Amino acid sequence: MKRILILGAALAGLLAGPAQAQDADKLLNASYDIARELFADVNEAFVAKHPGKTVDQSHGGSSRQARAILEGLEADVVTFNQVTDIDALVKGGFVSDDWQSAFPNRASPFYSLPAFLVRAGNPKNVRDWDDLVRDDVKIVFPNPKTSGNARYTYLAATAYAREAFGGDERKVIAFIDKIFDNVPVFDTGGRAATTTFVEREIGDVLITFEAETRSIAREFGEDRFEIVVPSVSLLAEFPVAIVDKVVDKRGSRDLARTYLDFLYTPEGQTIAAERGHRINEPSVAEKFKDRFPQVRLVTVEDVFGGWEKVHEEHFASGALLDRIYGER
Repeated sequence: MKRILILGAALAGLLAGPAQAQDADKLLNASYDIARELFADVNEAFVAKHPGKTVDQSHGGSSRQARAILEGLEADVVTFNQVTDIDALVKGGFVSDDWQSAFPNRASPFYSLPAFLVRAGNPKNVRDWDDLVRDDVKIVFPNPKTSGNARYTYLAATAYAREAFGGDERKVIAFIDKIFDNVPVFDTGGRAATTTFVEREIGDVLITFEAETRSIAREFGEDRFEIVVPSVSLLAEFPVAIVDKVVDKRGSRDLARTYLDFLYTPEGQTIAAERGHRINEPSVAEKFKDRFPQVRLVTVEDVFGGWEKVHEEHFASGALLDRIYGER
């Protein structure tokens, strides 16, 4: 009986070995919903450098992607658009709590900011955040309760209003409330909002990441749209992390690390810049500097005291966003 058990264990090891090796050659990257084209380019370049490896993609609202992983989606890496969604994975035991120190720039290989896309000729003459509360302007951006993209829009508008009204919270809330009033439809994610604005031709202004505005203009015709960068906006980091619980199960940690490291290489940074993202690698940033207008960027830490405080005061159940949005 002992011999049979030993042989059985050995056979199980032989069967498991090749499967785990196969898992080690394949990654699933769970990402935010408007990053499809970016990571199609990234994955093609990465696989060309690593023959025999494959990278699959999953796209959706960043917060929804985090919930999907907590509920069983076996993503080896995440490339999200807000820190709080990775923090949710930390709390769920999927990502280590020191994830931001694992890669440069607080684990954010590139960055962007909320910007405006208007129709050709800018017929409503939209230049800054205060134009968005005019009665004649209709705005399109996704639901901040389901979209990281929209949360950046909400925070950027709030930061602007705090400066404009000297911190008068009553006036700030009224400003955000009026912006929400001017949104004819709240889609669940950034790509759906793009479809509403571009294909359904609803609204005068689409608010989304600057990178997405550039992608839209390139894909649908630069003669149809104009990009407007407001006077002040919010630094939008795009954090990445290895999903420890998954890579340890699948044996894919080394490939996951190599993949995320690639995003910081000159080649990876060039791909990101060509897709409209602002990047940190000095030589690549210099090459693309003429494409990106200067803008004063504020941070979540400086204006709101950090993401944990933002969550408690704005995004938690019953917090300020719920109170404003609940009136829709």
